[in-house]
Amino acid sequence: MSQVQETSQKTATTYDLRGQLLEVCSCEVLCPCWIGEDPDGGTCDALIAWKLERGEIQGVDVSGLTFAVLPHIPGNVLQGNWKVLAVVDDKANPEQQEAILKVFTGQLGGPIADLASLIGEVVAVERAPVETNIEGGKGAIKIGNLVEASMEPYQGATGKTTALSETVFSTIPGAPAYVSKAQSFKRNTEEYGLMNINLQGHNAVQGEFHFQA
Repeated sequence: MSQVQETSQKTATTYDLRGQLLEVCSCEVLCPCWIGEDPDGGTCDALIAWKLERGEIQGVDVSGLTFAVLPHIPGNVLQGNWKVLAVVDDKANPEQQEAILKVFTGQLGGPIADLASLIGEVVAVERAPVETNIEGGKGAIKIGNLVEASMEPYQGATGKTTALSETVFSTIPGAPAYVSKAQSFKRNTEEYGLMNINLQGHNAVQGEFHFQA
């Protein structure tokens, strides 16, 4: 096999994912991480959830499933060394779980690989039931007994949702992020070495994504 053929195989489309992002963190509104500044208070504790409304990974259909990480970010977001608990939707079968983890650990390259490279330690991979709801720009999520949050986006003078684009950091690379505020954010992760959270009125982000590699 020629080097050209090998390169072609490596760069062939391996995943195509579309869906909704729900993100909440301990920073104030607006989170400085998105523009590359240090988080409020010096560290950031968050929920980042990708709801895969439609998706295929190496021929495996993952539509309707959610993957989330619950990270502790010890400093500037771009410096990495995140410590995370990974959570896979408990509706995923073993094949679907393996495929999702391959993507979100960066093994399959593409736009998610840069984000995955910021993770320094995965403390555990858990399965849990996921409930998500996005309606009229408002979002809510509950993942087992680990985390729950609700959020509502800001609107501009024209009535359109306030959006961020061309940011130095993004959990949905290539797509605008809708600036939101979380009415509530509760995280129960102390047993994993990650702090518990119980906050109101802090940063939240929503968005639509299309990841392909």
